[in-house]
Amino acid sequence: MTQDVKKTDRDFLSRRAHSLADMRRLAQQRLPRVVFDFVDGGAEDELALRRNEAALAQTLLLPRPLEGTSARDQSIELFGQRLSGPVLIGPTGLAGLLWPRAEVASARAAVAAGTVYTMSHASTVAIEDLAREVSGDLWMQVFMYRDRELTRAFSERAHASGYRALVLTVDNQVPGWRERDLRNGFTVPLRLGVGNVLDMGLHMRWLLRMALGPRFTLANYSREGDSDIMSLAAKMGSLLDPGASWKDVEWLRQLWDRPLLLKGILHPEEARRAVALGIDGIIVSNHGGRQLDAAPASVEALPGVVDAVAGRVPVLLDGGVRRGSDVLKALALGAKACLIGRPQLWGVGVAGEAGVAWVLQLLRTEIDRVMAMCGWDRIADINRSSLFTPPAQDGAQLTPTAAETPRPG
Repeated sequence: MTQDVKKTDRDFLSRRAHSLADMRRLAQQRLPRVVFDFVDGGAEDELALRRNEAALAQTLLLPRPLEGTSARDQSIELFGQRLSGPVLIGPTGLAGLLWPRAEVASARAAVAAGTVYTMSHASTVAIEDLAREVSGDLWMQVFMYRDRELTRAFSERAHASGYRALVLTVDNQVPGWRERDLRNGFTVPLRLGVGNVLDMGLHMRWLLRMALGPRFTLANYSREGDSDIMSLAAKMGSLLDPGASWKDVEWLRQLWDRPLLLKGILHPEEARRAVALGIDGIIVSNHGGRQLDAAPASVEALPGVVDAVAGRVPVLLDGGVRRGSDVLKALALGAKACLIGRPQLWGVGVAGEAGVAWVLQLLRTEIDRVMAMCGWDRIADINRSSLFTPPAQDGAQLTPTAAETPRPG
């Protein structure tokens, strides 16, 4: 990307994207509906998706402005690496639907910002290619497959390519029922209606980018003579193993000699067991509301997991972060850092690498501003005493249901 293009994108974003909600609206305008809904939607009634945002919005901070903060340091250390702040990019599959080779764009933005990029198993760029093109803090996501040799192969490829941590996602062994995708015909095989095809034609910037970019495929699953996206997508569903168990976690722990994290943990007992098996980190996540719609919000489950882990390994939060203040709320509840998914996809869908960089900058600026308002010099100053607990009132409902909290935009 040339400096002129970067400057043009930054100028546009500085005028139009003052928040992540603005970035979401821009993505909605610039992407075909079927693509935007794939990113934006959740499972079933999307209650868990909305609950993630609502639960964070209702968590309150308790400022102490007279503590004084002439300068704020939001850097953290994670697995021996010093990161610029507590926001990491989590794994998001099929990002290349939004921007050609989106994974490279997002990873470059993350590394430039001094943070971590986590590659999805379902990336449109190969494990080796991303590592070759982007040097920095890269993590890799894997699943537990029926054929354990495929899990082994992904792990060994990531290890050989220098990925610094492995993230085993455990809550997606049975795919969620994502009704927006079903209504849009975004299925295997595709069943796009005339309206969706016409809508794609109306989004010419996206259409031209995709037409002129490299062939779209699930790069990490491709083999010679087997790179068709539909055949690969159909095959992926049969690869996942609903019977995966703790024995498989033990097996992967023995295979991988760098930091290993479990993503999709909500139950405190699972967190305790993971630590006992030598897992290096826990990611509290309900998969962005895309799996079990009856699951609690990630931030609602966070305190129980933090207490169960008792400081033995870092706990990260994934799901619902839409403001820098959300990050600080999670840290106050005991998280070490937060992962973002949809916000970085909105960013890459709007302006590629520059869009992701802008998303990270928005969050960094908001974190700094809130730290100043609350009187916190360092991330280490933030703990549960930093939260405000409103007095309970008889008959009052302090936590609205997801149905009462419609999504913005």
